[in-house]
Amino acid sequence: MSRLSVPNLEADTGPSGQIYAQIKKVIGSVPNTFTAIAAHGPAALKSVLAADAVLASGSLTKRDQETIKLVVSEAAGCDYCVAAHGHLAKLAGLKPEVVKQIHDGQSSGDAKRDALVSFVRKLAKTSGTISDADFAAIKAAGYTDTQLVEISLAFATTAFTNVFNRINDTEVDFPAVA
Repeated sequence: MSRLSVPNLEADTGPSGQIYAQIKKVIGSVPNTFTAIAAHGPAALKSVLAADAVLASGSLTKRDQETIKLVVSEAAGCDYCVAAHGHLAKLAGLKPEVVKQIHDGQSSGDAKRDALVSFVRKLAKTSGTISDADFAAIKAAGYTDTQLVEISLAFATTAFTNVFNRINDTEVDFPAVA
């Protein structure tokens, strides 16, 4: 059971209820993490959703975005986000065995994806401090300056939800990564 109380979604007509209704309209249900964030900080959830909209209109593929979010969540030890982004990575088209390889810290056999995983892991382990060699490697893999900004944004929004879910001990409502 999550630590923060959450009001009845269907009865909420305030700012949180409006966000719930928008999310439900788009994806059919409201994930537990969004429910809890909106219940106590609707503006915070709006900012996360706005950042995700920026990423959706950016140049990183949905597969890359979910790879980043899964790696960040693994590094943070957020069971909720690992399950969510493992599931969303599969919906974005990553094969289950690739999701498992990312989850287990193994090579996927895709040099560009593996470079992204390695770079994001380094960011997570060093609080964002990278060497010139790390920078050269991600650039050599084909990631652009614009995509480095997008990688940073995906990292930042995921770090927020990881921390929130750890504070809240959000009940996982996604299938676990096998």
